[in-house]
Amino acid sequence: MDVHEFVSFLSDQPLLSLAIAAIFITMLAGAIRRSAPGLARFLQGLGNLGLVAALLLTIAQVARFTTDSDFALPQVGMPRQTISGGETRIRLAQDGHFWIEAEVNGESRRFMVDTGATLTAVSPSTAEAAGLDTGPVRQPVMLRTANGTVTADLVTIRELRFGNIAARDLDAVVAPGIGDTNVIGMNLLSRLASWRVEGNTLILVPKTPVEATP
Repeated sequence: MDVHEFVSFLSDQPLLSLAIAAIFITMLAGAIRRSAPGLARFLQGLGNLGLVAALLLTIAQVARFTTDSDFALPQVGMPRQTISGGETRIRLAQDGHFWIEAEVNGESRRFMVDTGATLTAVSPSTAEAAGLDTGPVRQPVMLRTANGTVTADLVTIRELRFGNIAARDLDAVVAPGIGDTNVIGMNLLSRLASWRVEGNTLILVPKTPVEATP
């Protein structure tokens, strides 16, 4: 890997870049400790602060993806996610999946409900149509697909609406490896009061019910 490729790689990994910069600053502090002790102490503290920040941001990001916890850090593109609405029932399709007609920031798209998916995922064409961007800090994640491991960008959906449910500021990934398919994952389902399958019907119940719009 040449220098250009390395710089390009780091630009896609902001948390890794922060950690590397913090380590470099800490090493520099050690190198000048004798000649400039005051500056060395300042750089040491700055480096430690950078490492702690990178660690906490990584923990917060992983927690949002893998638990029902919702660390709200809007300054780095992690707004609080909310889901409200009334009970929504979805019939099983002939292909054995539950499909939802949803609106992504007002754009109508079809989603498959996948309880095996950690994150909600949208296709590049859906992301473009809905105006989804990566926010102030790009946060790429690695996804395993049928075609291997791919890099996907983390985005925030302002509103994902389907049936009587509205999910706001929802974490999602733009996944080039899924073709034109859009997927509702566990990061949405885990924030519901409950979800269950009765016969051939998937029932979704949000924690914050609101009156259904006519």
